[in-house]
Amino acid sequence: MLYNLLQLTDDWLEAVGLFRFAQVLYQLEFRAFFAVVVSFLLVLVFGRKTIRWLIKQKVGDAPEFYHTDLNDLMASKAATPTMGGILICGSILVTSLLLADLRNAYVHLALIVLVWLAFVGGADDWLKLTSARRSPGSREGLYVWEKLLFQLGIGLIAGVFLYRYGSALEGENFRNSAHALTLPFQNTYVQGTFRLEDGIIILPAALFILIAVILVAGTSNAVNLTDGMDGLAPGTLMVASFALMVLCFIAGSETVTPRLMFPYIRGADEMMIITGAMAGACLGFLWFNCSPAMVFMGDTGSLPLGGLMAYVAVAIRQEILLLIIGGVFFMEMGSVILQVAYFRWTGGKRIFRCSPIHHHFHLKGWSEQQVVIRFWVIGVVLAMLALVSIKLR
Repeated sequence: MLYNLLQLTDDWLEAVGLFRFAQVLYQLEFRAFFAVVVSFLLVLVFGRKTIRWLIKQKVGDAPEFYHTDLNDLMASKAATPTMGGILICGSILVTSLLLADLRNAYVHLALIVLVWLAFVGGADDWLKLTSARRSPGSREGLYVWEKLLFQLGIGLIAGVFLYRYGSALEGENFRNSAHALTLPFQNTYVQGTFRLEDGIIILPAALFILIAVILVAGTSNAVNLTDGMDGLAPGTLMVASFALMVLCFIAGSETVTPRLMFPYIRGADEMMIITGAMAGACLGFLWFNCSPAMVFMGDTGSLPLGGLMAYVAVAIRQEILLLIIGGVFFMEMGSVILQVAYFRWTGGKRIFRCSPIHHHFHLKGWSEQQVVIRFWVIGVVLAMLALVSIKLR
């Protein structure tokens, strides 16, 4: 909004001598890092008021697990309010509306993905956490198929939009770049007319959309599974957001993409505002979510943040790097899949003491703070590995 207002009023500001104070908003890098600060401050300012409101609504309960020892370890979290994700999502939304170019189509759909999944997660949290105030036998949360339907639905919308928007970009170069599959260690810079001998894979519509659907739904659920300890999910999300912020800058730069052999996506650099706002909001939320947590993000935060990360990765053609940057989230999801599959295959045996895997280490004797900080360390290392790998092409 501020950026668009500046464009509309720059002549008037120049005439009255104020343009020199506002022209910094033309610099994308300034707006992106300013988004981190603004989003952080918004969460900090409204955090305690929101927590008090959540406590008043009694949207909190003791976490329940199918493991007696784990329930004993988590007993201290009883009555801690959840649905703190409204702080994060609200901060990202307001910051993006203030600082992003609101004419950018990538920004439009990013905000749709955020709001869509925030409503899905919010509905699930509200139904689960207020069930005691309603009639006995009332449903506790959305059914699994309902949540999955909405996740797959927004993934389908995102995939169709990104493919069609990529097709509509001017010139063969832009169109091929927006559909290129970025593989590790491969030169995926598309220049001029695409030729088969270049070795670059241009995804057909069906495969492109399928990847988008699976990644949006899968990452959304992966972050949701990671949100099980004080500070674990927001801290890891903050690191991943900063890494995606760098990738958005690269993908949207006509001068940098040839040097790093990346597909150029015109307009994708504006999503630096979105990822910057996400990083700042998660950093601010850590103020209240660090151990002992005053509030949990719940599905209201985990579902939209995971889906938003996946959307950005698909838009800038970096699905493979997302698997590395978000390695902690996918490790958590993989541990659940392996545990369930092995349990059913062996008739009751388990690979881990409990899944997701952060609970396994907790039950092995690691303190909650040790688990969280060590997973943060893994997240930072994976993000650095992903960024270092972009030069190995």
